[in-house]
Amino acid sequence: MSHPDQTSQFALLGQRRFAPFFWTQFLGAGNDNLFKFAFTVLVTYQLQVAWLPPSLAGLAIGALFILPFLLFSATSGQLADKLDKALLMRFVKSLEIGIMGLAAWAFVQDAVNVRVVTLLGCVVLMGLHSTLFGPVKFAYLPQHLSEREITGGNGMVEMGTFVAILLGNVAGGLLIGMAEGGARAVAIGCVAMALLGRVVVQFVPPTPATDPALRINPNPVTETWRNLQLAHENIVVFRSLLGISWMWFFGAVFLSQFPAFAKEVLHGNEQVASLLLVVFSVGIGTGSLLCEVLSKRHVEIGLVPLGAIGMTVFSVDLHFAATGLALPQGAASYTLGAFLAQPAHWRVMLDLALLAGSAGLYSVPMYALIQLRAPKSHRARIIAANNILNALFMIASSVIAGAMLGAGATIPQVFLATGLANALVAGYIFLLVPEYLLRFLAFVLTRFVYRLKLTGDQHIPTEGAAIVAANHVSYVDAIVLAAASPRPIRFMMDHRIFATPVLGTLFRLVKAIPVAPQKEDPVVYERAFDEAAQVLAEGDLLGIFPEGGITRDGMLQPFKGGVMKILERQPAPVVPVALVNLWGSTFSRIEGGRAMARPLRRGLFSRVEVVAGPALAAAAVTPERLQAAVGTLLHTGRPGPDPASIPVARSSTP
Repeated sequence: MSHPDQTSQFALLGQRRFAPFFWTQFLGAGNDNLFKFAFTVLVTYQLQVAWLPPSLAGLAIGALFILPFLLFSATSGQLADKLDKALLMRFVKSLEIGIMGLAAWAFVQDAVNVRVVTLLGCVVLMGLHSTLFGPVKFAYLPQHLSEREITGGNGMVEMGTFVAILLGNVAGGLLIGMAEGGARAVAIGCVAMALLGRVVVQFVPPTPATDPALRINPNPVTETWRNLQLAHENIVVFRSLLGISWMWFFGAVFLSQFPAFAKEVLHGNEQVASLLLVVFSVGIGTGSLLCEVLSKRHVEIGLVPLGAIGMTVFSVDLHFAATGLALPQGAASYTLGAFLAQPAHWRVMLDLALLAGSAGLYSVPMYALIQLRAPKSHRARIIAANNILNALFMIASSVIAGAMLGAGATIPQVFLATGLANALVAGYIFLLVPEYLLRFLAFVLTRFVYRLKLTGDQHIPTEGAAIVAANHVSYVDAIVLAAASPRPIRFMMDHRIFATPVLGTLFRLVKAIPVAPQKEDPVVYERAFDEAAQVLAEGDLLGIFPEGGITRDGMLQPFKGGVMKILERQPAPVVPVALVNLWGSTFSRIEGGRAMARPLRRGLFSRVEVVAGPALAAAAVTPERLQAAVGTLLHTGRPGPDPASIPVARSSTP
């Protein structure tokens, strides 16, 4: 089912396990947005509805769309775990045909109130359609993609979704803006897209239920609470759910305001409103696709803080870029050509593109992390609970943005407040889940200070307990190893490093295990091995440096016997890892044992490599054999003969 040798995320589009699902999602998102944007433009620019003013039309439509997420997400998550996901997708796409048929009828009605009320009802029904599809969508991918493909697959889906949003919104704006027959064209387009989606979904491969014996709990409140409690058992998953919900709060503020922003702030026509959505969609699609490239095909949550920084910086700058813009001369509004002729407007579009790209970098790794770390049997239900949180956050964004606008704030001021709030919320989340900060530091270190090459990283297991044992060359070895690992590593580290101002604080936050020599502090020594055994008992990765200290001459030092003490308490496979070319770099010692005498002495982007070899069974491990395995990797850059076959005696080193 998985293809670990997959070379590109785009190659997935040629495979049945991904392509029909991708196009099903693409057509659904495109049709949904064609309908909603055409309706939004209709009530913003063409119809005069006293009870739905243009400035609040986008907010009202957005709020009605997400209402079903609150009411039915818990049930949809249970259905996605209980039933074959391909069959459930086909039901959802059949439902879409009926909803779009009703919307088509409403678009061509002459009575304004009947027309608007019916279309608002269709918005709610399309929200139900998306509520049913959401858990299926995110639970489908982990059943068909490997850990090395999941980031690229999510990036493709995210890119496809926003390209579909782009095309749907552009088509909706252009069709509804036609001088004659615009509403009829929208009606035909919506029904045609629904029919095409139903044809494509027929090719989605069977995707067996993960919990077929599940009994449906019809109470959305108790079911949602139960699934949030389950997610809370893995604190990183739970906080990531909150982080994603905040991203939807952030994005909803911008997406809901684009028509009014184009009309009232940028003084543009319907085509300008469509252009803003084009720019935003291209930005988030590009950011999503970049995730696989930047993450080296693993789930790289270090991209999340980078994305959060960009979301704040560019939304704040958007406020200043959109303030005090010149009014059009001789016309009520800018045409598309006239809008693009104004240099000041290009700064607005650049800010939109970059904040959207940052949102892509922020969201894709979070979704991938949840998919991989949530329990398989409850994955869809946890995602459904996340959808409820998303809905609550989006409703809150509509209420808060509406209140700010009602109190006299301008749309650029709403964008400014959202950007500043993002800085506070993101900072709070990253302090609660310091794994994000460690991975961000590892990402920066291995992209800007070093150029990291990974070899044999498939030997570091994506699930289950294991010990990662590496040579000790520099003060940042743990951070470099963290960048190479597909999941967190709990490191045993010399207790003295915890006194270092920056690194010490960081390692305490990520729960590194301090270890002291037995003679110096027997209590800390014993507690370290107790904690190490507990890490393995919980099925996690433990990182150790068997030399016991940083090399002073660049040579591999004799391995001590601490690894045997760990294995006696909790047997686990041991993965030998070599850190290559770190000696003599910025954070290592130099000849004579002095540290960092000349910072950046090898310049930026110096080449380093992490080489992992096949795991040794616990029963085959001795310090000498483990040292031989690491030495082979260190000198050849690739695994050699099975170290268990090397005839050496067991060490008596304590």
